[in-house]
Amino acid sequence: MKSLVITEPNKAEVKSVPIPEPMEKELLIKIMACGICGTDIHIFRGEYFGNYPVVPGHEFSGIVEKIGQGVRRFKEGDRVSVEPNISCDSCNSCLNNRQNFCLNWEAIGVTRPGGMAQHVCAPEKNVFPIGNLPFESAAFMEPLSCVLHGIQRAKIALADKIAILGAGPIGLLMLKVIKNMGSTPVTVVDRNRSRVQYSKTIGADIILYGTEELEKDYYDVVIDATGALSVMAGSIDHARHGGTVLLVGVPPAGKTIEIEPFKIFKKGLKLLSSYTSLRNSFQAVELLKSGIVEVGDLISHRILLEDFEKGVEMIEQGKENVRKVMILPKP
Repeated sequence: MKSLVITEPNKAEVKSVPIPEPMEKELLIKIMACGICGTDIHIFRGEYFGNYPVVPGHEFSGIVEKIGQGVRRFKEGDRVSVEPNISCDSCNSCLNNRQNFCLNWEAIGVTRPGGMAQHVCAPEKNVFPIGNLPFESAAFMEPLSCVLHGIQRAKIALADKIAILGAGPIGLLMLKVIKNMGSTPVTVVDRNRSRVQYSKTIGADIILYGTEELEKDYYDVVIDATGALSVMAGSIDHARHGGTVLLVGVPPAGKTIEIEPFKIFKKGLKLLSSYTSLRNSFQAVELLKSGIVEVGDLISHRILLEDFEKGVEMIEQGKENVRKVMILPKP
């Protein structure tokens, strides 16, 4: 099969490798669609989880092609999506229902071969049936589950005034879910004019082209969906007194920001981060299957495995009205 391999930072190539065999309680899945995520780009650039070589891709869906011994819930031919985070279910974090902080954590597309290949193996417990949901939409299960976890962390409520900093795929998913919850007004900020203008067409009440235009001390919840250090540092300025700042964007590892602790103290802010998801995949699949959260319109580009670096460049530079880039690893 063909598999995209990041061999070292800033170097990736498509290789021909053997199709893997599913182990006990694992499934072999034929990949039909895999999204490029910001985390994949951090891995490619050497900024995050630098264990190489690695096959990236943790936002994917496909068809069960083979089942390992002991698999009970699935059969060959089932249409599925995959939660990439693999918990041991035995450590102190897992036993306290904090599986996203598993002390023996593994992840498909990070520590194990991922979905930027024609086939991948995944534990049965990480696989979810998608019914007739289109494969490209089902590939959003993982990012949507992360969005749902962040919203639960922030306790976003009816009629909250929300500012979303960043109109990339995560920011746009945040917007879609939050509008369904009844929050208003929702302001979306991004320097990429095409992205932020697009957010207006899917529900943003107010759009701005930079945080310097954003009202200070006003919003119930400010969400950073950029991972940009300067944006994260300034996010506390825009939350109201007693408000919440939620950090969901992935920053580069090993970097620091300057922040004024007195502002957090004086304003009585709740400063939160949100790491991956916590048992939110069933919720995500149901929202996608029901059509309550429609994601097909977020896909701007479809490319082959061989075009991975082109896809990364488009995302990093904001080219060609890019939103979500989907890899279709065709034979």
